[in-house]
Amino acid sequence: MITVGIVGASGYTGGELLRLLLSHPQVQVTQVTSEHHLGEYVYSLHPNLRKRTTMRFVSRQSLQPCDVLYLALPHGEPQKEIERYTALASKLIDLSADFRLRDPALYQRWYGGEHQAPKWLAHFVYGLPELHREEMRTAQYISGVGCNATASILALLPLSKANLLDLDKPIIVDVKTGSSESGASVNPGSHHPEKSRAVRTYAPTGHRHTAEVIQELNLTNVHLSMTAVELVRGVLAAAHAFVKPGTTEKDLWKAYRAAYNAEPFVRIVKDKTGIHRVPDPKILSGSNYVDVGFDLDSETNRVVSLAAIDNLMKGAAGSAVQSMNLMCGFEETAGLEFPGLHPI
Repeated sequence: MITVGIVGASGYTGGELLRLLLSHPQVQVTQVTSEHHLGEYVYSLHPNLRKRTTMRFVSRQSLQPCDVLYLALPHGEPQKEIERYTALASKLIDLSADFRLRDPALYQRWYGGEHQAPKWLAHFVYGLPELHREEMRTAQYISGVGCNATASILALLPLSKANLLDLDKPIIVDVKTGSSESGASVNPGSHHPEKSRAVRTYAPTGHRHTAEVIQELNLTNVHLSMTAVELVRGVLAAAHAFVKPGTTEKDLWKAYRAAYNAEPFVRIVKDKTGIHRVPDPKILSGSNYVDVGFDLDSETNRVVSLAAIDNLMKGAAGSAVQSMNLMCGFEETAGLEFPGLHPI
């Protein structure tokens, strides 16, 4: 049994972490922080946790040492006090974007400012187990993942690993996102009369998660476009890419099976009939699963590769718990067995 703390537990990601960790067979959650809700019961913000915990929020200034510390703070905050946080725990997982990118110049380009702790970037392993499983087993520090980046990477990974991509042509990833991606803080775009029934493209170009795809897949000609749709949870990435001439559907099946058959949380969804023949984020709500699929236009060599996730789970808290399991030598699937709901 290990002790775990969560810094910034009042938001959606912090709440998901707590939900998962309260049921984890190897974890005791000892402290959760919120500067705006000091002394309040956790379930006052996360009502699904009634009768699951009577913990109250404490200040991050009163944090005590623990075995694993999660940081679920807004982007830009963890880097300001990373020395203090790493002194409190021998293992740390930061769910913000602060330590995802290894190159300070890449961080400055995509986040518009200099990193305040650049020497720490090289100490973090990027938090996607499907890419960095073995590194995580010996890691002390793991970054979070961008939810849109997660879906985009997992859509493209089989094609990249099998060297099937025609890199002379651009890769366009069209990403549909749910409203919880913007977090628990309100903004004019999340106001119900403005958000309801809207299909709003909010980042046609230049989305920050593009940098993670570039870094992790070593691709340069890849471009993400983001559109918000009427979902609370969920991301669906449709990656439009071109494969090398002569690539067949059989080659694609071989690539996807080689990449994912052994992965505990990745499912290949490509059926010939039925309404669930392609990935759909709706049925993944609350689960750590990723559903991937593909289709090939053999006349043009264009592949559409799909990946669906719950943005708060595989795109954030779920991957973070999966990473902790690897880091601590636990069963990789511990605490993450929930398969989602149907119907929902």
